[in-house]
Amino acid sequence: MKSAPVKRRLIIFSILATFTLLLACGSFQQEATGQISAVNSSDLSSLNSSQMQKISAKSMTLGKYLIEVQSSQLKQGLLRQDGGGSDTPFTADSLAHNFEQIVFFNEYNTNSHSPDLPGKLRRWQAPVRVGIEFGTSVSTKQRNHDRNNVIKYAKRLSQITGHPISVNNKPNFLVFFVNEDERSTTVDKIATELLNVTTPDLIAISKLPEDAYCAVATYASSSQPNVYTSAVAVIRAENPSLLRLSCIHEEIAQALGLANDSPQARPSIFNDDDEFALLTNHDEILLKMLYDQRLQSGMSLSEAKSIIRALANEATQGPS
Repeated sequence: MKSAPVKRRLIIFSILATFTLLLACGSFQQEATGQISAVNSSDLSSLNSSQMQKISAKSMTLGKYLIEVQSSQLKQGLLRQDGGGSDTPFTADSLAHNFEQIVFFNEYNTNSHSPDLPGKLRRWQAPVRVGIEFGTSVSTKQRNHDRNNVIKYAKRLSQITGHPISVNNKPNFLVFFVNEDERSTTVDKIATELLNVTTPDLIAISKLPEDAYCAVATYASSSQPNVYTSAVAVIRAENPSLLRLSCIHEEIAQALGLANDSPQARPSIFNDDDEFALLTNHDEILLKMLYDQRLQSGMSLSEAKSIIRALANEATQGPS
């Protein structure tokens, strides 16, 4: 059996867009059926027979493989859902450092700057209005479950940040649940209705690599490159329940401005180690800091550094 892949992110910049992919190390192979065992069929049970007949063998095999990935990670004690505790302490120093790394730096070299050099603080100014789109492969039962999870999470993020975030029928942020067969055509058809989003901008997520669980892209105008105006998240419909929820948590939070990851961040979903599946108490503080009115879109790290330290001290109830 394949060992469970570890998440990693590929961050790609264009003039008007930031792309973040949540990937699984190692490529998925369609001929991997011999490496899949003890598949939990409950994650496929929501599909009726007619829907299953419409799904390609490649998509079905990918779904079974991802179920095994989730099972393997859980057996290793990964994908924690407790938000962190006494075994994951953090200080004002570590909180400030993690904020700087996740907000201002990039994991990979881009056409705007080196990953070793800090960029600008980026976030939303307008209310975030989330729309949810499903491919035909997603059953009614699963749609209701996914929609409820997104609605609940959007409400939580709004309460954390103090920024308006809600599910809305006039979206500027689209979240797609689509499988391998329908992803490209569905995303290209609908997402281009968003401000500052064109078909070429969607290539990185509509042509999702086979080793990616999900992806998110954020967009801005050339006149205000550090203010997000639109976002598109794509979540593989083949994902089983916890990986699916993990994608919802990470991709929507990343699109708010926490675009990077850091190996030092703990407890956090903004780390490649897959220890945590869902937003942690540490991550909630990062989001609250990001949308504090003392910080502004377009700030450099040097401009924000003293404010970040003050916010970190306040969050940990005193100096480190």
